[in-house]
Amino acid sequence: MSFSTEDVINALRHVNDPDLHKDLVTLNMISNIEVSGNKVSFKVTLTTPACPLKEKIKKDCVEAIHQYLSKDVDVQVDMDANVTSLRDIAVNILPSVKNIICVASGKGGVGKSTVAVNLALSLAKQGAAVGLIDADIYGPSIPVMLGIRGKRPEVRLIKEKHFIQPVEAEGIKVLSIGLLVDERQAIVWRGPMVTSALRQFVTDCLWGKLDYLIVDMPPGTGDVHITVAQTLSVTGAVIVTTPQEVALADARKAMAMFRADNINIPIIGIVENMAYFTPEELPENKYYIFGKDGGKKMAEEYEVPFLGQIPLVQSIREGGDNGKPASVYGRDNAIVAEAFDQVATNVARQVAIKNANLGPAKAEPVLS
Repeated sequence: MSFSTEDVINALRHVNDPDLHKDLVTLNMISNIEVSGNKVSFKVTLTTPACPLKEKIKKDCVEAIHQYLSKDVDVQVDMDANVTSLRDIAVNILPSVKNIICVASGKGGVGKSTVAVNLALSLAKQGAAVGLIDADIYGPSIPVMLGIRGKRPEVRLIKEKHFIQPVEAEGIKVLSIGLLVDERQAIVWRGPMVTSALRQFVTDCLWGKLDYLIVDMPPGTGDVHITVAQTLSVTGAVIVTTPQEVALADARKAMAMFRADNINIPIIGIVENMAYFTPEELPENKYYIFGKDGGKKMAEEYEVPFLGQIPLVQSIREGGDNGKPASVYGRDNAIVAEAFDQVATNVARQVAIKNANLGPAKAEPVLS
């Protein structure tokens, strides 16, 4: 029995992307179809390398060929990924960056920077090109967490204009005010200087092609947040909280800020950090020191995705202090590594869903 390329396409119309709820052919995910006698090969290009359903989609493709063509067909499926983007780049700001993700909390002390760093690293581990901006001008901590204290970004002259070259660490590109000033020096700047520095991090920096640019936002809901909304076409925001009500109250304010009419940045989801304490020698034990499921309940309350829980484990703190982030160097602690990887997978998944279902995210004018 002989098959044509059209036969293969028609068979694959019966395979849906479980997240996007459309078939792979309609989503333009199928390419490089080759038919040779009893052999069929093709490529499936997913919307993110972090797709948690990769093996299921591959299995469904093989089963569709066997069901609608023949059980005797030898099927070869090449799985690939191309991160999607619907950023509005009409203003030509970072046109080579597919997705910009803000990580915010509304308050300090909930481990927002820890989540931002490990989110960026986990996405990079899964095959994405990732950058990280430390937008906490007054309290930059990312150089410490990534073990790049004392490093200085290079400056390149291109067409009579100076550009900053981000520092590379653990496979991601990084820029922080902490890389430009002495770490013992306090940043005593008024708001306009802070926002000017942040704009330079964006417009005068050679970020290159990125799938995701993670922006570690400062605590609160002030100048930096407004500048990001004014300057960038942001894909969405990740809200970090701890389970107790004091942290949730500020997380709600952060969410309300992003949802305000004059900012209008989609919420990708909520991460619950320090969700429970787990002794490394007793990984099955969970002690809910700060309360239980506060972030999860908040996600249900606001009808936004819950991205995962990060346990309170000593190795996470040690990794941040020693410049060896847990998502990379905590592989001997499966609970920690899996927690960060799961959050990264869920973030990539939600970004792909939003890109498929929403129009471009436009930066609305913000009243000063």
